[in-house]
Amino acid sequence: MIEIDTADAATDWTAVLDLLHRAFAVMEGRIDPPSSLYTHDEMSLAELAAEGLCLLANVDDAPIGCLFCSPREDALYVGKLAVDPDHQGEGIGRALLDAAENAARAASLPALELQTRVEMTENHAAFTAMGFVLAGETAHPGYDRPTSITMRREL
Repeated sequence: MIEIDTADAATDWTAVLDLLHRAFAVMEGRIDPPSSLYTHDEMSLAELAAEGLCLLANVDDAPIGCLFCSPREDALYVGKLAVDPDHQGEGIGRALLDAAENAARAASLPALELQTRVEMTENHAAFTAMGFVLAGETAHPGYDRPTSITMRREL
C-alpha cells in the first residue's frame, strides 16, 4: 500500500535524490536548459524540504514518489514532482498533488502552482487532466523564448 508521508530527520535523502534522477532522466538531452535538479545533492534537498514541505510516497519504506512545496503569496508552489518510472501510471503523482492540495488548504492558500518545461508536452497533458490550467510562460535567464510554462489549479 502506498503511504504519503512528510519528509523528516529520518528521511533517506540519498534514496530521494536517486528517485529524482531516475524520474528526470527522460528530460536529459530533451530540455534546454538542463534541469536544476543536477545542482542538488542530499544536503540541499534536505534544506529545500526544511524551507517548505517535502511529501513522499513510500512503499515498504522506500520512496517511489516525491514532491517539494513552498508557500507563495497566492499559491502553494509545487516543484520537483517525481514518480519512479516503474510506478508511473499508478496514481502516485495525483496522490502527491492531492496531499499538497490539503497542505495548501491548511495554509489558507487558494491554489497549487507549478512549472513544467515547454518540451514536456506529456506533462502538460497529465497536469491538465488533474485540473491544472495554463497560467503563463517564463524564460530562463539568457533565453529569448519561453522555456517553462506555469500551470495553476484553483482549490
